[in-house]
Amino acid sequence: MFSYLQKIGKALMVPVAALPAPALLMGVGYWLDPTGWGANSATAALLIQAGAAIIDNMPILFAVGVGYGMSKDKNGAAALAAVVGFMVVQNLLSPGTVAQIQGISVEEVPAAFGRINNQFVGILVGVITSALYNKFSKVELHKALSFFSGRRLVPIITAAVMIVVSFVLMYLWPLLFNGLVTFGTSIVGLGPVGAGIYGFLNRLLIPVGLHHALNSVFWFDVAGINDLGNFWASSGTKGVTGMYMAGFFPIMMFGLVGAAAAFVKTAKPENKEKTKSIMLAAGFATFFTGVTEPLEFAFMFMAPGLYLVHAILTGISLFIASSMHWVAGFGFSAGLVDLVLSWRLPLANMPYMLVLQGLVYAAVYYFSFVFIIERYQLSTPGREEADENGKEEIVASTHSEKAELIYTYLGGKENIVTVDNCATRLRLEVKDNSAIDADGIKKITSGVLKPGKTSVQIIVGPTVEFVADELKKLV
Repeated sequence: MFSYLQKIGKALMVPVAALPAPALLMGVGYWLDPTGWGANSATAALLIQAGAAIIDNMPILFAVGVGYGMSKDKNGAAALAAVVGFMVVQNLLSPGTVAQIQGISVEEVPAAFGRINNQFVGILVGVITSALYNKFSKVELHKALSFFSGRRLVPIITAAVMIVVSFVLMYLWPLLFNGLVTFGTSIVGLGPVGAGIYGFLNRLLIPVGLHHALNSVFWFDVAGINDLGNFWASSGTKGVTGMYMAGFFPIMMFGLVGAAAAFVKTAKPENKEKTKSIMLAAGFATFFTGVTEPLEFAFMFMAPGLYLVHAILTGISLFIASSMHWVAGFGFSAGLVDLVLSWRLPLANMPYMLVLQGLVYAAVYYFSFVFIIERYQLSTPGREEADENGKEEIVASTHSEKAELIYTYLGGKENIVTVDNCATRLRLEVKDNSAIDADGIKKITSGVLKPGKTSVQIIVGPTVEFVADELKKLV
C-alpha cells in the first residue's frame, strides 16, 4: 500500500511540472501591468490569460498527468483515457445532472457538487484510469472487433467504469468534501497558527513523499482554499491570500543555504572540500529553484533530530510571514525564480520583507545547526565515519558513470525490476532489498530510502532524469 502511495506521489510531479509555465506567463504579465491586470496592456492581457488557461484547468491536468504517470509504459493512450474519464465524471456529477438523476431542484443539490471540478477528483480519475490501462491495454478482442483491441479499448472501458465511479461519488463525495472542508477550515480558523502547523507538517511528510497530498488541500481548490490558484488569479484578499506559500521563501532561499554552510563549517578537515562542493550545488538548487530534497535528504536520516528542528523552523517561518501579512507566491517552489515572478502581482504584499526574514533565517539556521551538530556530535554531511574497509571513495563525474555505479550497488539486472523517477529521486522496484549496497549508493548520491520490501528511492537531485535514462539503458 505504501509503495502504491509512493507511485501516486511520483506521478503527481507530472502535472506539477507544468505549473512553472503559467507562473512565468502570469508573472511577466502582472509585472508589465501591475495595476490594470491586462486592462492597460495588450501584451500583459495576452500573457495573463494564457497563464490563467492553465491555472483554471489544473484538475484535468492532474487527471492526465496521474493517468499517464502511473501507466506501465507511459503511453499517450493512458492520458487520452484519463481525459475521457474526467469528462464523464464532471458531466454526471454537475449540479444540473445530479438534480435530474435525484429528482430534485438544482437549489437542493449539495454544495459539494459545485466543487466537483477539483484536483482531488482529477487525481482519483487518473489513478483509476492508469489501473484500467495497465490491465486492459493488451487485451485482444474477436476479429470482428479487433480495431478496438489493446489501447483503443481502454477509453471505452474507462467511460463505462466512470459511470459506476460517478454513482459512488454521488453519495461519497459530499462526505469527503465536508471532511476536507472541516480539516481545511479548522486550520484556516487558526489563522497564522494554522499556517505554521501546515508548514511543520509539510516538512515532516517530505521523507515519505506524501506532502503533495497535504499541499493539495491548501494550495489547490480541494477544500475551497485554493491558495496558489487564487493568488495567481488575483482573486482574494491582499496580505492573506498566499499565506500558505509565503513562509516557504525564507526557508528555501535562505534557511537551507545557512544549513548548507553549517555542514561545511562542521565537516572534518579531510572532508571540507568535498562537502563544500556538494553543499554549493545543493544550496544553489534550493535558493534558485526551491528544489530542497537534495539538501534535506543529505541529513534527514543521518540526523533526524536536526531535521525535526528544520520542520519546526519552517512552521515558525510560515507563522511569522502570515502574522505580518508578508506575501509572495510560487507556481513550482519557493525559489528566486518564483519570488521575482510574483513580486509585482496584485496580491503580493511587501515581498521584500520575506527577503529580510530570510536573511535572519540564514543566520538562525547556520548558528543553530552548528551549535546542535557540535553539541551532540551529530553525523551530518562531512562528518561521516571513515569506511571500515578503507576503500577509496569513487567519484562519478558523468551521468552514465553514476548510473553504472548505482546499477552495480543495486545488485545488477538480476535484482532490478523497474526504474522510474520523479523530480529529484530515482524510484525503483527490486527483488531483494538486502542485496543493495546502501553505503556505496550514499557515496555518490544524497541518500537512499527503502519504503517497502521491494521498493527503493535514491535521492539524486535535479539531474535525476538523465541518470534514470542511463540506468534504464543498463537494465
